[in-house]
Amino acid sequence: MTVTLVTGCTGDSGGPSAPESSPSRQQTPSSTSDRNNGRLGEQVEKTLGTAEVSDSDPLFVEAGLERVGDGFHSVPELARGHSYELSVVCVGKGQISLSVTLKNPLRRTLTCDGVTLRQPLTASGDTIKIDGDQMKGATGMVGWRLDKVNKAGE
Repeated sequence: MTVTLVTGCTGDSGGPSAPESSPSRQQTPSSTSDRNNGRLGEQVEKTLGTAEVSDSDPLFVEAGLERVGDGFHSVPELARGHSYELSVVCVGKGQISLSVTLKNPLRRTLTCDGVTLRQPLTASGDTIKIDGDQMKGATGMVGWRLDKVNKAGE
């Protein structure tokens, strides 16, 4: 009975898994891109340690993962006078532009080479905006993580 089912399933040459089926060939570039982004996304999460982070961690504020082409934009709610560390990593090709709106604005160009930028931040009374935008020709995945800095006595 099992052999008949296997033969029946594999013997149908007109099915969607047939090699000459054009829809599967048309979907290959998208599927390859999705697989690459998935692999790159896993690399970003591993580098930032966001795969294991828990909302119950008292130092964790927020994290995110986006396609480089989509960019990322965050307006975190931070406690005035507290210190934080922003970590950003881009994996893929090209560069992204990072800007952080602070009392003294920060602008950096990051290469999508998997190296993490760590930037200390101190929250003032103003809203902090964090933006990461694709530069021409860049592809891949970008992630960020924002943590409160643990100071003795806090």
